Amino acid sequence: MATGQAAKSARTVVIAGVPDGLLHDDVMTDILIIHFQMSKNNGGDVEEVMYPTRKKGVAYVTFEDQEVVESVLKKGEHRLEDKRLSRCYPLKVTRYCEDVFSSVTSVLNMSVFKDQFVLEDLIQEVKKKSTALSFGPLQSNGHISVQGSFPAIKLLRDFLLLKAKSLSEKDKREESKSHQRPRRRVQQHRVTTETSNFVHGADQEKQVVVLDTDVYHYMKYFFSKMFLKEVLVIGMHEEEL
Repeated sequence: MATGQAAKSARTVVIAGVPDGLLHDDVMTDILIIHFQMSKNNGGDVEEVMYPTRKKGVAYVTFEDQEVVESVLKKGEHRLEDKRLSRCYPLKVTRYCEDVFSSVTSVLNMSVFKDQFVLEDLIQEVKKKSTALSFGPLQSNGHISVQGSFPAIKLLRDFLLLKAKSLSEKDKREESKSHQRPRRRVQQHRVTTETSNFVHGADQEKQVVVLDTDVYHYMKYFFSKMFLKEVLVIGMHEEEL
């Protein structure tokens, strides 16, 4: 019994990325059988298809001949096509192994990149780098589902983290540059003082003196006797550009 089960496992492949919920399970099973029996997909006679399974979007295909397994695995890309489907769906085909968690599904929130990238273009870049994963449609809120092996999803996660980190460092550099831009010196304070009897002339005219703020405080501190009692600060303001 155990020997027979082991032989069956050797003739079985794991299919991830099966579009879930679009068609009746029996119809999807039929589409999978057709796909993996076609010669253009390196297929052969299918003994059994297990779908659905406990893992969403995952099916198990068992061939009558073990050599077909090797042939199917050698095909670079499997795309599920059928007139009953609205579009093509990429499939990830891996060798069956009872000890390996073959497929996981995750939802990515790509909206965090929307201010820096066109999300559709970024998704295409991600797909090229993660050919082992299958992606769902990009939702209006920026979420997209991704399915595949755990190691492949982990690599995608690391790639996106590096992408986000590079954006963060770029923002910091730009912020630093903005702080380092030449700034005009604080415009000198303008202090207008009006003195009465500042100069004792025959006509006792009032005189208006405009001083730089620093000069004003310097003179007031070291030459306080030069400032008579009536010193009126008319205006003092600061502008920073």
